[in-house]
Amino acid sequence: MATLVCPYCYDSFAEKRILFRCSGLIGPAGKKCPLTRDTVLFDRFGIQDALPTTFAGNGRHRNAVHELCGARTHHRVCPFCHSRLPVDFGKIDNRLIAMIGAKESGKTVYMTVLLHELMHGVGRRFDASMNGCDDHTLNQFTQRFEHGLYEQSALPATTKSAGAEQMQPLVYRVSLPRRGLLGERERHTITSFFDTAGEDLTSRASVDLNTRYLGSADGVILLLDPLQMRGARDRAGPDTPMPGTGAGFDSPFNVLTRVTDLLRETGGLGPGKKIKTPIAVAFSKMDALWDSFEPDSPLLQEASAARPALDLSDTEAVHEHVRALLEEWDGGQIDQLLRANYAAYSFFGLSALGAVPRNGKVAGDGIRPHRVEDPYLWLLNRFDVIANHRS
Repeated sequence: MATLVCPYCYDSFAEKRILFRCSGLIGPAGKKCPLTRDTVLFDRFGIQDALPTTFAGNGRHRNAVHELCGARTHHRVCPFCHSRLPVDFGKIDNRLIAMIGAKESGKTVYMTVLLHELMHGVGRRFDASMNGCDDHTLNQFTQRFEHGLYEQSALPATTKSAGAEQMQPLVYRVSLPRRGLLGERERHTITSFFDTAGEDLTSRASVDLNTRYLGSADGVILLLDPLQMRGARDRAGPDTPMPGTGAGFDSPFNVLTRVTDLLRETGGLGPGKKIKTPIAVAFSKMDALWDSFEPDSPLLQEASAARPALDLSDTEAVHEHVRALLEEWDGGQIDQLLRANYAAYSFFGLSALGAVPRNGKVAGDGIRPHRVEDPYLWLLNRFDVIANHRS
């Protein structure tokens, strides 16, 4: 039996197990259900809102009638965390993308800029719409992330560990037109982003406790800071802020090793078997190293935007160039580990801000993202959500 994965808590279940939440409206007989705090939702995410009760029904249906009050409801919820599920959940693609990285690799900045670009420039290129699936997603992105970075030019504070704060992912519905033999039709997919703290990847215990969602992910974006490798630090521009060292920090290779071990364990893979989950390994803050690249480096070129599709020639050129750079950065073992353990992986180099920040602020020219969408588009192509071509 096919199983679904909740885009909020990442637990899996059969469609028929989906619960319903009463609408809270007055039923035909004049009865109305009281509002109370949902203890399941509170324990999982700390949500204290007074809500109507949940009840079991046929989760394959889009609506159900609550026997206690007689009111019909369209609110379907996860049987494990009681989060309200997106419209058409179970009827359209549900792709969970785990976004992870070491401490100070710039995950929150990257996620904010990526989502901003997907809603604007990249969205126009693909004639795509990207909409938040719930009030938390809409409010958190606008108030917590986008407002500070784009309007105040301030870098966000360090993400708290999932063990210290009950975090909810940001869940979006992405709609893209697909042209086929029967004409054009909309292709929808639900994408879930979870911004983990770097501390959650610095020990096996914290990885197991705080990033179990990796085992349910359809794709992984692993963000690594090249400045955490000695060979790259030596090539950085003058006055470039360097990442910390010592307790709480770790090398990109060690982070990748822990993630790989977890994916192998959750997938029940034996020796010689490769992980099927595609992983996009993206190196952030490349603007600090631009002056060390040759003028014809693919990392300095803008991604092709001529067609609403992934340019495989460009993607492969970037991948090979980053792989060659890893040897210079004393990071060749990263590629060796990936080749030995993953069926599909690709390297990317990007800059979320377009320039080195100063004193916790975006550079004076503002945010000028460079190739931030590449890892996400590569995963969408792996999911057969967008097409590809060769230039």
